[in-house]
Amino acid sequence: MTALDPSARISASPSAGSRSKAAAYLALTKPRIIELLLVTTIPVMFLAHKGIPSLWLIVATLVGGALSAGAANTFNCVYDRDIDAEMHRTSNRPMVTGEITPREGLVFGVVLAVASTVWFAVFTNWLSAALSLGAIVMYAVGYTMILKRRTAQNIVWGGAAGCMPVLIGWSAVANSLSWSAVMLFLVIFFWTPPHYWPLSMKFKDDYAAAHVPMLPVVEEFVVVARQIVAYSWAMVVVSLALVWVNPMGWIYLGTAVVTGVLFLAEAHRLHRAAKNGAAPKVLRPMRLFHFSITYVGILFLGVAIDPLVYLPVISR
Repeated sequence: MTALDPSARISASPSAGSRSKAAAYLALTKPRIIELLLVTTIPVMFLAHKGIPSLWLIVATLVGGALSAGAANTFNCVYDRDIDAEMHRTSNRPMVTGEITPREGLVFGVVLAVASTVWFAVFTNWLSAALSLGAIVMYAVGYTMILKRRTAQNIVWGGAAGCMPVLIGWSAVANSLSWSAVMLFLVIFFWTPPHYWPLSMKFKDDYAAAHVPMLPVVEEFVVVARQIVAYSWAMVVVSLALVWVNPMGWIYLGTAVVTGVLFLAEAHRLHRAAKNGAAPKVLRPMRLFHFSITYVGILFLGVAIDPLVYLPVISR
């Protein structure tokens, strides 16, 4: 059979179609967002265990977390398909292009939600399963269906769902929660607006066209930048307070101080530029967006390393 044989093309077509369909389903889960969420899970597990947990527990928690986040993101894509169609940034999502029908997407989301809940219950514990299910409901219902289209503070309260992997990671190890887990939850809670609002500033026109009241759509950029600075300071303060709550060692403290100073410097730069009425090329909000991802990655790397090479800051 040669490469030009029509039968070869016909037989290859179903396989290519299956791959395309699988890729479309995968796209519904927003894999890049899942990666960012899981970055915070493993370090918290190290801290809760005061060392390295079993490899199986780590894998089980990551699989459950990926299924849970995938379910929440899928429900978001199904419900927001009308908005996504209006925004250039999201116009190629499977629900918009028609690669996945609303019914298929809804069924897929339900399957992932059930699978993640059962997975956590069987392979970790019921607390992690409950937190996972709660995160799905918070994001799919609380943020997507209730807050996103109604308030400029949508990402603040809806973003709490993105903090849940911290609690899930801790509970998977300890089968309980603690103030240390709550402090790390708050770090991500306060980090979310400075992470997301710069992106919203960049794509302000997209959100306006879709009638989504993101803060940069309904307020001047200087107001947005001022709130970014406020949340950034709250985030850094909470990250440093963890040293006294847990307590943490010098490795984490040094990491939190250095990355926190850099984050605040970038947030204040954005505020100064907005206050001076800078043009978009000078404002460059995506600088803070991209650095915010680097920040959370490095900070939580410090969370993971600190219990492995513990150098106490406070003697007790």
